[in-house]
Amino acid sequence: MPALPAPDFPAEVRARLEADAKEVIARYPGARSALLPLLHLVQAEEGHVTRTGIRFCAEMLDLTTAEVTAVSTFYSMYRRKRSGDYQVGVCTNTLCAVMGGDAIFEELKEHLGVGNGETTEDGAVTLEHIECNAACDFAPVVMVNWEFFDNQTPETARRLVDDLRAGRAVEPTRGAPLCTFKETARMLAGFPDERPGAVEATGGAGPASLIGLRLAKGEAVPGRGADHVIAPRTTTDGTPDGTGGEPPSGHPADEAPSGHPSSHDAPQQTSASDDQHPAGPTAEEGE
Repeated sequence: MPALPAPDFPAEVRARLEADAKEVIARYPGARSALLPLLHLVQAEEGHVTRTGIRFCAEMLDLTTAEVTAVSTFYSMYRRKRSGDYQVGVCTNTLCAVMGGDAIFEELKEHLGVGNGETTEDGAVTLEHIECNAACDFAPVVMVNWEFFDNQTPETARRLVDDLRAGRAVEPTRGAPLCTFKETARMLAGFPDERPGAVEATGGAGPASLIGLRLAKGEAVPGRGADHVIAPRTTTDGTPDGTGGEPPSGHPADEAPSGHPSSHDAPQQTSASDDQHPAGPTAEEGE
């Protein structure tokens, strides 16, 4: 068991962090609501959430260290051990995985000589696999300190980490310029990115992700091309459903036969609707 209580920050660091923490806390009607940004604040100081950082958050918010620890260990963005200047995350969720994310992750593990969540000996790169980052249009995606590097391959990902370790300039595919993990954590704590041009840098989702928004805003009409989002209904043998209320092509300009109910309106062979297999309350054991 570690010695209790945890050591405090040095006096000058504590004074600086207290000033920042008070600014953050003042944004919320209840002080404890500031816990998440305060955890990012102490992570920006030490690179991960230490016992000292947990003690600081608890004292500033009048919480117990157990309460702060419970939150800091729940969210994966809070690091529980020392990590690198660059968090390299490879998306291994379904689409990125089948498009090459799994191969990229395996390549980087071998190339860097580290496993998931481990850091290179020089302290530059921490490698991890991550869940979906809503960038499926550009799969497979690698993120560095939450900035996007789209359409990666094992070869480009290997060059990326080599450049990071060598200190060479690396530019994300879109969005703000890359910065260190500690700098990212301070921004997540709610402090502005003061680098020239960083705020103006933008980068949105791809067209496939945005089509629903465009339709909702009236900026696109579903058609037979890339914007076609309505699937024609068919019968069980695969032929067009001639009774449908939806046009056979799914295009609003086509004439639609009348009278087709939604497929959800059709009787379903479930225990609730099947007379041969009625559903009833669960019986007590032995009845």
